[in-house]
Amino acid sequence: MTLGFSTNLSQSNRALSVYKLFSDKWRYYIDNFRIFESIKTITMGQALSIDSSLSYRLIDDKDVFMLISTVREGIKYTLFQSIADKIPFSVSEWSNFLHLSERTFQRYKKEKRTFDPLHSEKILEITLMYNKGSEVFGDKANFNAWLEAKNVALGGLKPKELLDSTFGIGLLRDELTRIEHGVLA
Repeated sequence: MTLGFSTNLSQSNRALSVYKLFSDKWRYYIDNFRIFESIKTITMGQALSIDSSLSYRLIDDKDVFMLISTVREGIKYTLFQSIADKIPFSVSEWSNFLHLSERTFQRYKKEKRTFDPLHSEKILEITLMYNKGSEVFGDKANFNAWLEAKNVALGGLKPKELLDSTFGIGLLRDELTRIEHGVLA
């Protein structure tokens, strides 16, 4: 009789521990969902900073999902303007990078529009690449000079000329990684 009671008790304990395990996992998922939802409610200006906080080195899975969400929602012109003010590219250059006319930029500014996902993604890629370059070169002035100089490793092109395509941005990111590790072409 005692054996039956202890067996039932151990089965109860196992059932209770399995229940606790699943409830803990659900609580974890619910808490993470709440955190994700609260992150989404942060204004994109706070979530995206042009300073060293938006860097390839600092991005983890949570940040990637925030970037994906930002891209899908689109970047508002006001946030783009704050990014553009800190990166020394002219409106004409941004226009070329994003394949938009300068007139379209003027309309976006006037109407306070949001960039579509393709343009938003390119803006973020350029921002990440610029921050990485500033980090690798130690300051913005040195990196800006590198962007303007013809580069043998890039087929004699100025690095800035490659910012109009994701392949070019990837090539620059790879080149910056080589420079960072002392592997010069």
